[in-house]
Amino acid sequence: MLGTHPIEALIMEMQNPDTGIKTQTQRVMITNIPHAVAGNDIFQWILQRLQITNEEALHLGDLFVKYGYIYPLQEPKNLTLRTDGILYRFQTPYFWPAQSWPADDTDYAIYLAKKNIKRKGILEEYEKEHYNMLNKKINYKWDFVIMQAKEQYKAGKERKKADRYALDCQERAYWLVNRTPPGMLDVLEYGIDRVTDPNEDKKKTMDVYRREIMYYQQAIMKSRVKSSVSLGGLVKYSEQFLSNDPILSGCLPSNPWITDDPEFWDLNAKLVEIPTRMRVERWAFNFSELIRDPKGRQNFQLFLKKEFSGENLSFWEACEDLKYGDQSKVKEKAEEIYKLFLAPGARRWINIDGTTMGITVKGLKHPHRYVLDAAQTHIYMLMKKDSYGRYLKSPVYKEMLAKAVVPQETVKKSSNFPFGRRHLRSSPSPIILRQQEEEAKAKEAATTVDITQVMSKLDRRSQLKQEPPK
Repeated sequence: MLGTHPIEALIMEMQNPDTGIKTQTQRVMITNIPHAVAGNDIFQWILQRLQITNEEALHLGDLFVKYGYIYPLQEPKNLTLRTDGILYRFQTPYFWPAQSWPADDTDYAIYLAKKNIKRKGILEEYEKEHYNMLNKKINYKWDFVIMQAKEQYKAGKERKKADRYALDCQERAYWLVNRTPPGMLDVLEYGIDRVTDPNEDKKKTMDVYRREIMYYQQAIMKSRVKSSVSLGGLVKYSEQFLSNDPILSGCLPSNPWITDDPEFWDLNAKLVEIPTRMRVERWAFNFSELIRDPKGRQNFQLFLKKEFSGENLSFWEACEDLKYGDQSKVKEKAEEIYKLFLAPGARRWINIDGTTMGITVKGLKHPHRYVLDAAQTHIYMLMKKDSYGRYLKSPVYKEMLAKAVVPQETVKKSSNFPFGRRHLRSSPSPIILRQQEEEAKAKEAATTVDITQVMSKLDRRSQLKQEPPK
């Protein structure tokens, strides 16, 4: 709620006894309410203090009321600032939004129960729904809720009529801000919890239900990947990228953050003349690795020019510049790309299907950064499925791989940094270790046996077999 701090500073200045708005006791019906102020006084003070237009002053006053810093006394349900004699009061700072006090379900249930007792069951429709929902949700402490509601109702009856009326208006305004009724904008809704319009009361038609049923049917028919297949893919990916991981496998020629040697950065510059072998080998992992590397795109462009299809990659790069470049020139860039690559008879015309061309031309009437996404995706898949496989088998890639640099490991500064390059060896299988232990025990036992004793035993057995039975 950092955005409310300037509002709070202005509200405090507004309540200053010297420079702020003069409050006084005002009559509401037959009750004299102390410290009340007219809406027109608030409006005039904002105009004079900030020197802004009438529309801006009225909008700012509405924000004061919608955020709950000022609450109405005569029309409690109308959270707007009226520039007439309608009376308002300043909310206690304890209930300001910046205090971030959570509007607890128990407190709201007590408020609804107290209102239900006071009005003998006459509540708004949405309040009845909330009342029944909270009864089910916190049923285990509903007796406590009713007891607190009765106690607060009794305590309120003992107050003066003016105080009781003002506190009722204050409490009603607080819950209108923190538990917004359907159809009213929730000004406190912000951040990651914000939705499009949570208070929008949409009636579902047959068409909505039909589309939901179709969506769930398609979701059920989608194929699911087994956990074993998913884990196998993860293991394969980890093994493939293991040698390229600077933490697990280190980096060559040395880690520049440890050795103060910038050679690693020089060898891996974006458009270095001769890249490292590890970098070139990574281009063969998948197409995204190739097209993500500026040097890889440069080498791939050389291959595409030999195949007379270099405009495909140039179009893809132009679309990336449209998406992530200067957004003040989106319209000019989109028109330039259309004239160069898509228009009939264009100098570097690209081949896309009619459906994609129709979507693109229609979108170019109102260009934005993603207007060429359909055409860009089509060209991307064309290069991935058709040109990429031939590129890996072409002399262009093989020549670059042959010329690639293999840096030698150098250490210029001793360090105990734990992420230095080290050769990783897989641990042997426990079964192999057990077999090796058993073989070692057998050898040890064989060396400790007395050969002469064994031979004498064998001779005795042979003599006994040769003697005739008596």
